[in-house]
Amino acid sequence: MSDTLTKDELKLFDLQLYQPRHGYRYSLDPLLLARFCGRIPAGGTVIDLGAGCGVISLILARINPVASVVAVENNREMAELVGRNIQHNDVVGRVSVHVEDIINLKKSYPDSTFDLVVSNPPFRTPGSGKVSPRSGRDAARHETTAGLADFLVTAKYLVKPSGKICFIQHPSRLQEFISLAAQMKLSLLRLRMIHSNAESPATMFMAELAKGRRTPPIVEQPLFVRNMAGEYPDEVWR
Repeated sequence: MSDTLTKDELKLFDLQLYQPRHGYRYSLDPLLLARFCGRIPAGGTVIDLGAGCGVISLILARINPVASVVAVENNREMAELVGRNIQHNDVVGRVSVHVEDIINLKKSYPDSTFDLVVSNPPFRTPGSGKVSPRSGRDAARHETTAGLADFLVTAKYLVKPSGKICFIQHPSRLQEFISLAAQMKLSLLRLRMIHSNAESPATMFMAELAKGRRTPPIVEQPLFVRNMAGEYPDEVWR
Protein backbone atom coordinates (compact mmCIF):
# COMPACT_ATOMS: atom_id res chain seq x y z
CA MET A 1 0.00 0.00 0.00
CA SER A 2 1.28 3.46 -0.89
CA ASP A 3 2.37 5.79 1.92
CA THR A 4 -0.15 8.28 0.51
CA LEU A 5 -3.11 5.99 1.28
CA THR A 6 -4.72 4.37 4.29
CA LYS A 7 -6.96 1.30 4.36
CA ASP A 8 -9.84 1.78 6.77
CA GLU A 9 -12.44 -0.73 7.94
CA LEU A 10 -16.19 -0.30 8.07
CA LYS A 11 -16.93 -3.53 9.87
CA LEU A 12 -20.68 -2.90 10.05
CA PHE A 13 -20.84 -3.12 6.24
CA ASP A 14 -17.98 -5.59 5.79
CA LEU A 15 -15.94 -3.02 3.85
CA GLN A 16 -12.31 -1.98 3.66
CA LEU A 17 -11.75 1.34 1.92
CA TYR A 18 -8.60 2.92 0.60
CA GLN A 19 -8.55 6.70 0.92
CA PRO A 20 -5.96 9.50 0.86
CA ARG A 21 -3.87 9.76 3.99
CA HIS A 22 -3.74 13.57 3.83
CA GLY A 23 -6.41 14.57 1.27
CA TYR A 24 -10.18 14.44 1.58
CA ARG A 25 -11.30 11.63 3.89
CA TYR A 26 -14.87 10.58 4.54
CA SER A 27 -16.47 11.32 7.89
CA LEU A 28 -19.69 10.17 9.54
CA ASP A 29 -21.84 12.16 7.08
CA PRO A 30 -21.86 9.67 4.17
CA LEU A 31 -22.57 6.78 6.55
CA LEU A 32 -25.62 8.58 7.94
CA LEU A 33 -26.78 9.50 4.43
CA ALA A 34 -26.49 5.92 3.18
CA ARG A 35 -28.66 4.75 6.07
CA PHE A 36 -31.12 7.61 5.44
CA CYS A 37 -31.51 6.42 1.83
CA GLY A 38 -32.50 2.97 2.97
CA ARG A 39 -33.47 0.21 0.59
CA ILE A 40 -34.57 0.37 -3.03
CA PRO A 41 -36.58 -2.18 -5.07
CA ALA A 42 -34.78 -5.47 -5.69
CA GLY A 43 -32.59 -5.18 -8.77
CA GLY A 44 -32.86 -1.40 -8.65
CA THR A 45 -30.35 1.18 -9.82
CA VAL A 46 -28.41 3.80 -7.87
CA ILE A 47 -26.19 6.69 -8.93
CA ASP A 48 -23.89 8.52 -6.49
CA LEU A 49 -23.03 12.07 -7.59
CA GLY A 50 -19.57 13.08 -6.37
CA ALA A 51 -18.53 9.71 -5.00
CA GLY A 52 -15.14 10.54 -3.44
CA CYS A 53 -13.51 7.21 -2.58
CA GLY A 54 -16.83 5.44 -3.16
CA VAL A 55 -17.95 5.05 0.45
CA ILE A 56 -21.67 5.77 -0.16
CA SER A 57 -21.75 3.66 -3.32
CA LEU A 58 -20.23 0.67 -1.55
CA ILE A 59 -22.41 0.95 1.54
CA LEU A 60 -25.53 1.12 -0.64
CA ALA A 61 -24.31 -1.94 -2.54
CA ARG A 62 -24.10 -3.78 0.78
CA ILE A 63 -27.53 -2.55 1.97
CA ASN A 64 -29.08 -3.45 -1.39
CA PRO A 65 -27.26 -6.67 -2.34
CA VAL A 66 -28.75 -7.02 -5.84
CA ALA A 67 -28.70 -3.34 -6.79
CA SER A 68 -26.59 -1.84 -9.56
CA VAL A 69 -24.62 1.24 -8.44
CA VAL A 70 -22.79 3.90 -10.47
CA ALA A 71 -20.23 6.05 -8.64
CA VAL A 72 -19.67 9.36 -10.45
CA GLU A 73 -16.43 11.21 -9.66
CA ASN A 74 -14.74 13.90 -11.77
CA ASN A 75 -11.36 13.75 -9.98
CA ARG A 76 -9.38 11.06 -11.76
CA GLU A 77 -7.21 10.18 -8.77
CA MET A 78 -10.27 9.69 -6.57
CA ALA A 79 -12.02 7.78 -9.35
CA GLU A 80 -9.05 5.39 -9.47
CA LEU A 81 -9.50 4.85 -5.73
CA VAL A 82 -13.18 4.06 -6.30
CA GLY A 83 -12.13 1.43 -8.83
CA ARG A 84 -9.61 -0.01 -6.39
CA ASN A 85 -12.21 -0.12 -3.62
CA ILE A 86 -14.71 -1.83 -5.93
CA GLN A 87 -12.22 -4.59 -6.69
CA HIS A 88 -10.97 -4.92 -3.11
CA ASN A 89 -14.52 -5.36 -1.78
CA ASP A 90 -15.54 -7.84 -4.47
CA VAL A 91 -18.43 -5.86 -5.98
CA VAL A 92 -17.14 -5.78 -9.55
CA GLY A 93 -20.13 -6.08 -11.87
CA ARG A 94 -22.52 -4.44 -9.40
CA VAL A 95 -20.67 -1.17 -8.72
CA SER A 96 -18.99 0.80 -11.50
CA VAL A 97 -17.16 4.13 -11.60
CA HIS A 98 -17.89 6.86 -14.13
CA VAL A 99 -15.24 9.60 -14.45
CA GLU A 100 -17.26 12.66 -15.38
CA ASP A 101 -18.42 16.06 -14.18
CA ILE A 102 -22.00 15.79 -13.01
CA ILE A 103 -23.09 18.62 -15.32
CA ASN A 104 -22.30 16.39 -18.32
CA LEU A 105 -24.23 13.29 -17.26
CA LYS A 106 -27.20 13.99 -19.54
CA LYS A 107 -24.93 12.90 -22.40
CA SER A 108 -24.42 9.50 -20.79
CA TYR A 109 -27.84 8.46 -19.44
CA PRO A 110 -31.45 8.70 -20.59
CA ASP A 111 -33.99 10.70 -18.62
CA SER A 112 -35.46 8.86 -15.58
CA THR A 113 -32.89 6.05 -15.37
CA PHE A 114 -32.26 5.50 -11.64
CA ASP A 115 -34.33 4.41 -8.65
CA LEU A 116 -32.09 6.37 -6.27
CA VAL A 117 -29.91 9.42 -6.85
CA VAL A 118 -27.72 10.18 -3.84
CA SER A 119 -25.23 12.95 -3.23
CA ASN A 120 -22.96 14.34 -0.54
CA PRO A 121 -22.05 17.47 -2.56
CA PRO A 122 -19.60 20.23 -1.59
CA PHE A 123 -21.06 22.27 1.26
CA ARG A 124 -19.38 25.60 0.63
CA THR A 125 -19.76 28.15 -2.12
CA PRO A 126 -16.49 29.37 -3.74
CA GLY A 127 -14.49 31.63 -1.44
CA SER A 128 -16.47 30.80 1.71
CA GLY A 129 -15.24 29.03 4.82
CA LYS A 130 -11.69 28.09 5.69
CA VAL A 131 -9.15 27.00 3.11
CA SER A 132 -7.62 23.61 3.90
CA PRO A 133 -3.84 23.23 3.60
CA ARG A 134 -4.35 19.59 2.59
CA SER A 135 -4.55 18.88 -1.12
CA GLY A 136 -7.94 17.63 -2.32
CA ARG A 137 -10.00 18.76 0.64
CA ASP A 138 -11.12 22.10 -0.81
CA ALA A 139 -12.32 20.49 -4.04
CA ALA A 140 -14.53 18.21 -1.97
CA ARG A 141 -15.79 20.93 0.37
CA HIS A 142 -16.15 23.88 -2.05
CA GLU A 143 -18.17 24.03 -5.24
CA THR A 144 -15.99 24.20 -8.35
CA THR A 145 -17.51 23.43 -11.75
CA ALA A 146 -20.94 22.48 -10.37
CA GLY A 147 -23.05 24.23 -7.74
CA LEU A 148 -25.97 23.00 -5.64
CA ALA A 149 -28.45 23.89 -8.39
CA ASP A 150 -26.47 21.80 -10.89
CA PHE A 151 -26.52 18.79 -8.56
CA LEU A 152 -30.29 19.12 -8.12
CA VAL A 153 -30.97 19.60 -11.86
CA THR A 154 -28.90 16.51 -12.64
CA ALA A 155 -30.59 14.50 -9.90
CA LYS A 156 -34.04 15.43 -11.21
CA TYR A 157 -33.08 14.39 -14.73
CA LEU A 158 -31.65 11.04 -13.63
CA VAL A 159 -34.25 9.86 -11.11
CA LYS A 160 -37.34 7.87 -12.06
CA PRO A 161 -40.75 9.37 -11.13
CA SER A 162 -41.12 6.43 -8.72
CA GLY A 163 -37.62 6.92 -7.33
CA LYS A 164 -36.03 9.17 -4.73
CA ILE A 165 -33.27 11.75 -4.41
CA CYS A 166 -31.31 11.89 -1.14
CA PHE A 167 -28.89 14.69 -0.25
CA ILE A 168 -26.91 15.75 2.80
CA GLN A 169 -26.01 19.41 3.11
CA HIS A 170 -24.97 22.15 5.54
CA PRO A 171 -27.87 23.89 7.36
CA SER A 172 -26.69 27.31 6.18
CA ARG A 173 -27.96 26.21 2.75
CA LEU A 174 -31.31 24.77 3.85
CA GLN A 175 -33.34 27.76 2.64
CA GLU A 176 -31.51 27.73 -0.71
CA PHE A 177 -31.98 23.96 -1.01
CA ILE A 178 -35.74 24.10 -0.39
CA SER A 179 -36.16 27.11 -2.70
CA LEU A 180 -34.24 25.43 -5.54
CA ALA A 181 -36.20 22.21 -5.11
CA ALA A 182 -39.50 24.11 -5.28
CA GLN A 183 -38.40 25.98 -8.42
CA MET A 184 -37.55 22.64 -10.03
CA LYS A 185 -40.89 21.14 -8.94
CA LEU A 186 -39.16 18.60 -6.73
CA SER A 187 -41.25 17.60 -3.71
CA LEU A 188 -39.62 17.47 -0.30
CA LEU A 189 -40.66 14.12 1.20
CA ARG A 190 -38.46 13.87 4.30
CA LEU A 191 -36.17 16.20 6.23
CA ARG A 192 -33.93 15.30 9.15
CA MET A 193 -31.58 17.60 11.04
CA ILE A 194 -28.29 16.30 12.45
CA HIS A 195 -26.91 17.72 15.71
CA SER A 196 -23.64 17.07 17.52
CA ASN A 197 -25.67 16.62 20.72
CA ALA A 198 -29.01 17.63 22.24
CA GLU A 199 -27.75 21.11 23.15
CA SER A 200 -26.03 22.03 19.87
CA PRO A 201 -27.51 23.67 16.77
CA ALA A 202 -27.89 21.55 13.67
CA THR A 203 -24.61 20.79 11.88
CA MET A 204 -26.09 19.07 8.79
CA PHE A 205 -29.43 18.11 7.29
CA MET A 206 -30.56 15.17 5.17
CA ALA A 207 -33.40 15.47 2.70
CA GLU A 208 -35.35 13.13 0.44
CA LEU A 209 -36.89 14.60 -2.72
CA ALA A 210 -39.01 13.19 -5.54
CA LYS A 211 -40.29 14.40 -8.90
CA GLY A 212 -43.83 14.04 -10.15
CA ARG A 213 -45.30 13.47 -6.69
CA ARG A 214 -47.06 15.80 -4.28
CA THR A 215 -46.76 14.58 -0.71
CA PRO A 216 -46.71 16.61 2.51
CA PRO A 217 -43.16 16.59 3.89
CA ILE A 218 -42.27 14.64 7.01
CA VAL A 219 -39.85 16.37 9.37
CA GLU A 220 -38.26 13.49 11.24
CA GLN A 221 -37.00 13.60 14.80
CA PRO A 222 -33.51 15.14 15.04
CA LEU A 223 -30.48 12.87 15.00
CA PHE A 224 -28.07 13.52 17.86
CA VAL A 225 -24.64 12.13 16.96
CA ARG A 226 -23.49 11.98 20.59
CA ASN A 227 -25.26 12.01 23.93
CA MET A 228 -24.34 14.51 26.62
CA ALA A 229 -21.67 12.12 27.92
CA GLY A 230 -19.95 12.38 24.53
CA GLU A 231 -20.81 8.82 23.48
CA TYR A 232 -22.52 7.58 20.33
CA PRO A 233 -26.16 6.59 20.96
CA ASP A 234 -27.46 3.22 19.75
CA GLU A 235 -28.86 4.63 16.51
CA VAL A 236 -25.50 6.02 15.45
CA TRP A 237 -23.74 2.76 16.31
CA ARG A 238 -26.29 0.93 14.15
